[in-house]
Amino acid sequence: MSNLIYRGPHDKHPRTVSDKPVAGTLLPGTFVTEGATTLTQAVAFGPKVRLLAHRDFYAMPGSWFNGSDPLKTAYAANETGVAYVLEPGQQYQAAMAAGNYTYGQPLTIGAAGRLTAAAAGNVVVAFADKAANVAAGDLLDVEIANHYAFAA
Repeated sequence: MSNLIYRGPHDKHPRTVSDKPVAGTLLPGTFVTEGATTLTQAVAFGPKVRLLAHRDFYAMPGSWFNGSDPLKTAYAANETGVAYVLEPGQQYQAAMAAGNYTYGQPLTIGAAGRLTAAAAGNVVVAFADKAANVAAGDLLDVEIANHYAFAA
């Protein structure tokens, strides 16, 4: 696993929102909703859904896999966040609900701003980019979908 949230494509830079505070303590890879003044943890798909970026500026060289890993360094409440504006085809690491996921599985935003398996009627936000059995909050490679309502 790389220590970055954004995975590609690498021929362009993703757009970000970087002028609003987060409304709580949130880890990178969490889906948020961009409001007029804050980034708030998302619990379902809605307008202006974003994905919190990693905090590489907080890590010291050689410390990627300890407590100062940018993927494990949470934004504090009221701290200015950096969040990605999602576009179909972009690839990210995103926080997941606990479960067993298959390659290409449709995913939707669930509790705690984490992706979970889409059920009938859910808006598909992304697809799993690999098969994995993950614990709650683990990061998984995903590809952003052109949002649509899932039909089981």
